[in-house]
Amino acid sequence: MGKATALLFAKEGAKVVVNYVSSKEDAEDVVKQISKLGSEAIAIKADVSDETQVKNMVSEVIKKFDHVDILVNNAAIVFDVPFNEKTVEQWQKTLGINLIGVFLMCKYCVPHMKEGSRIINISSTNGIYSTHSDSMDYDASKAGVIAITRSLAQELAPKILVNSVAPGWIDTDMNKDLPEDFLKREINSIWLKRMGKPEEVAQTSLFLASEDSSFITGANIVVDGGVSTGN
Repeated sequence: MGKATALLFAKEGAKVVVNYVSSKEDAEDVVKQISKLGSEAIAIKADVSDETQVKNMVSEVIKKFDHVDILVNNAAIVFDVPFNEKTVEQWQKTLGINLIGVFLMCKYCVPHMKEGSRIINISSTNGIYSTHSDSMDYDASKAGVIAITRSLAQELAPKILVNSVAPGWIDTDMNKDLPEDFLKREINSIWLKRMGKPEEVAQTSLFLASEDSSFITGANIVVDGGVSTGN
């Protein structure tokens, strides 16, 4: 979803900072694709759960581009592990990247954001109605993202608009190793009978970054193809 968002925003003329933590090659490939689109991009390595790394990344961004117009908080991890096998370390890492990472990125980017800037936090429908105990730490982190979004929207109004996007099942690398029968059941509960595309989430983020959403803040937009939550 991060790649799809970066490329879509670049097509609209945005200069893009591609944050990565492990795959430098993939990040630089996105930068190359953005260059081919006629826009400008840089890749910066930083663990968003580490305050020092976030501060250094934002400092590098400001040196390069002077300010931040749009912040999309997309970094996330998940450990699909049975409840009784879940470790405190897994909880801490999940909350660190998925939730504290959003806080840190907002904290250090906001001072460099002008009036009319946008913050878009990628949450998840898991933060709204998930009942899978294997992902309770992920679910808690994504519910937290929605809470942060609403609180920060009030704090930063009217200068900066803050919203979140809650994707449902999206065809990404995060979901590629899930059991086939599990995915089949989940897709069957989706009214549109398919997983979403990363580009469909990116389009929602683009809407929230545009003037078309100028009277929307503190909202959480669900992008899940319609889901029967009672199954």
